[in-house]
Amino acid sequence: MLAAAAGALLVVLAAVVGTVIQHANGSLHVNWPPLYASWFPHVGPGTPAALLVAALVVLYGPALAARLPWRALLVAAWAASLAWTWSLALIDGWQTGVARRLTTMYEYLTVIRRFDDLGPALRGFTGHILNNAPDHWPAHVAGHPPAAVLTFVGLDRIGLGGGGWAGAWCLTTGTTAVAAVLIALRALTDESLARRAAPFLVVAPAAVWVGTSADGYFAAVAAWALALLALAATRRTPSPAAAALAAGLLLGLTCYLSYGLTLIVLIAAAVLWLARTARPLPYLVAGAAAVALAFTLAGFSWWEGYRLLVERYYQGAASVRPYAYWIWGNLACTVLITGLATVAGLRHTALAAPAAVRQLRPSAGPHTDPVGRLVVLVLAALAALLIADLSGMSKAETERIWLPFAWWLLAACALLPVARHRRWLAAQTALALLLNHLLYTGW
Repeated sequence: MLAAAAGALLVVLAAVVGTVIQHANGSLHVNWPPLYASWFPHVGPGTPAALLVAALVVLYGPALAARLPWRALLVAAWAASLAWTWSLALIDGWQTGVARRLTTMYEYLTVIRRFDDLGPALRGFTGHILNNAPDHWPAHVAGHPPAAVLTFVGLDRIGLGGGGWAGAWCLTTGTTAVAAVLIALRALTDESLARRAAPFLVVAPAAVWVGTSADGYFAAVAAWALALLALAATRRTPSPAAAALAAGLLLGLTCYLSYGLTLIVLIAAAVLWLARTARPLPYLVAGAAAVALAFTLAGFSWWEGYRLLVERYYQGAASVRPYAYWIWGNLACTVLITGLATVAGLRHTALAAPAAVRQLRPSAGPHTDPVGRLVVLVLAALAALLIADLSGMSKAETERIWLPFAWWLLAACALLPVARHRRWLAAQTALALLLNHLLYTGW
């Protein structure tokens, strides 16, 4: 409770201090610090469904997670997450909550027609990143490698064009991250811990931003890359080599969806270390290299794109957003997307960390303690998030940018006492419902 109170205090301080700064000079460029959101109390068509899903998961989630057959649990967890995320999105209505999210002036769908001739568009992609470049890309297109916008170009090419299909794609694929994380947890820790984490993954406050932002889709791709790597490393699959190669392809795709998601390699390294094996590494590297080679041969240079992105980043709001505020204000955003239960779970992680770190020594032998293995996995995700924070390339809007790391922090909730799971689940759902009903989020 003290840890959760400290998390709540961090959010309050970020809101109060941020509001003072924003009113003084407008340098934060957000309307409701620390979130990119506006104060807008409202209800909508998704409200009854969201309340119902929340009640069902709080009342029956832990018991069902404990006794359902494993495969049924995976399907049920994804279905429940899908229901939760759709209902939260529809609190804002179909148009505002889903169909228009990816059609604003900052988003991907505004440039679909510029990719009718794919070859020249990829070869000239970096030439439109800077703000002073001719026909410069919108913020989100410029801020990501081309695999992000190509996803929506592909949807358009197969007849699923427009904001409705794009929003449905991001929301539906994004919620599959729940199943991916559960698969990885079972392979790397044990089934009991995975089952205990399941209800918290289902009703994560992060669902507010998974529905609907492209970062929810990016998070799912990264989660499946790590899940497949975990299966390959622990040999929990009939074909470890094929799983490792698929993990490499998805890891490569992740890096071409978002520059910052190269930090996922820290969690991938933790997966290999926990499994005490490097056998999947050649296949993993081959898969990732194949994706990089394909984009390079098509004419896009990842390194050149990143170099220009850094310059573009400081041509915009980042040039005035104060690092001294966002370096801790971002952490308040993390509390809001992962919830107070995760903060309490991270307390248990911190307490178990010394013993878990001792297990990292090569002389310690195989990791036999499931809790210790879970702690190492969570610590790897936390390290990736903190590096992203210190880099200064994530000043604000981290409630969506850090979704790929948030899923793995939520796994810490499995360390909470089972007898109190319903109370913590109630706190998680209450936070998500308040956020979506009191604020109009920008994503």
